[in-house]
Amino acid sequence: MEPGSLGIVAGPPGNVRSRMSSKRSSRKRRKRRTPGAPRRAPAADLPAAYSRSRAKDEEARAALKPLRSGERPTAVTVGAVVAAALPVANLVALAFGYNASENAVSPGSEVTGSILTTLILVVVAYGMWKARYWGVLGMQTLLALTLITASLALLFANSVWAALLLALIIAGAGTLFWFLIKAMARIQMPERPGSSR
Repeated sequence: MEPGSLGIVAGPPGNVRSRMSSKRSSRKRRKRRTPGAPRRAPAADLPAAYSRSRAKDEEARAALKPLRSGERPTAVTVGAVVAAALPVANLVALAFGYNASENAVSPGSEVTGSILTTLILVVVAYGMWKARYWGVLGMQTLLALTLITASLALLFANSVWAALLLALIIAGAGTLFWFLIKAMARIQMPERPGSSR
């Protein structure tokens, strides 16, 4: 049987490699020249693609009114009241012996956790009442953690009442979180009277 009968061309091995690499390079050139091939947009065209969303952002910023001196948005006031009521409820529950973590690893952990939670909520309530950005940001962090925890707990609710309570917590925390977003933007505005840039 001769080498040419199976389509195998006899020759040095380097010759086969050079033919394969020349085929690859010619394929690459054809791909580059193909008129129907989609081209990536140059970097200069990318900002034009975002112009509509930038225009919406500018409209939203223009609609915001800076806070007057001593003004506190309604959502921040509601959040401050909620943040002040929770530590009181936490301390009352602790005084009546309610143990949120009955299977605690260390015996004093439920008391320590309740006191730590109470201190955090008092600081957040103070910051919210004074309409400070860090206070609202802290409250939103607590609300986000509440939303995540309640949503996960809802997956494993073992009664209708538990599911209903968790759904109410999710609805309340989500609504307050939503309204605090705009309030945060107003608090952050540098054009407030008496604010320093």
